[in-house]
Amino acid sequence: MAEKSRLRAVSPEERRSPRKAPSSVAQAVESGTRRDELVAMRTRIAKAIDDPNIRGADLAALSRRLLEIGKEIEAIDSAAEQEDRDANPSPDEAFDSSAI
Repeated sequence: MAEKSRLRAVSPEERRSPRKAPSSVAQAVESGTRRDELVAMRTRIAKAIDDPNIRGADLAALSRRLLEIGKEIEAIDSAAEQEDRDANPSPDEAFDSSAI
């Protein structure tokens, strides 16, 4: 016979607090997620782009990579949102026959 499930809903008090973002690319690689790595790289590249002494060729390459990283982060966030929607579908509304 199947054993009763021990799963239960999580209360708002039990929800995990947001993680602190890694402070460097190396820290993100060591202990973070792929998204953490991309965010740290984006921050590092943005700082390099803001350097007034940046060479033109470096500026172009870093700007292109900054845009690519932004798209990768958006894709990860979009996939996570879709997973949340799939895991928590909106409840069905009560059927109203008079609406027909």
